[in-house]
Order: sequence, then C-alpha cells, then structure tokens
Amino acid sequence: MIRITQQRAKCIGCNACVEADAFRWRISRRDGKCTLVHGVEKKNFYSVLVGDDEYESNVRAAANCPVNIIKVEKIRA
Repeated sequence: MIRITQQRAKCIGCNACVEADAFRWRISRRDGKCTLVHGVEKKNFYSVLVGDDEYESNVRAAANCPVNIIKVEKIRA
C-alpha cells in the first residue's frame, strides 16, 4: 500500500500534480488549490491510502510540486 500526504494549506495551485496523475489530483473550483481525491484531513494534512499501482504517478506528482508539499511512502498493510 501507498500513503499519499499533502499539506494543502501551502498549495499554490500550479497544477503539476494533476498533470502527473489526474485520477488522484484535482484543482478546486472553490479556491484554486490542488485537492487530493479521497484525502482525509487531520491537522491541516490530507492523506489517503492507495494501491501500489498508483506509486509511480504520485512520486512524479511529488517531484513536480514546486513547494514540496506532497509525500508518497510505501507502507505495510
């Protein structure tokens, strides 16, 4: 399993994560920031557990993020 974490408050809405994985990331119409699809908020961090098949695209999303607010880590289920 993979855990994806985003510190959304620091997002600048550049769309780089959406370009890397349009299935897991969306731009919010409300505030223009990127949103982690199905992310659960806890203390201003959004996180979601996903399958291993999403690892590569989300590592690219994290690498492309100019403000480095996305973390992708493999975890044991």
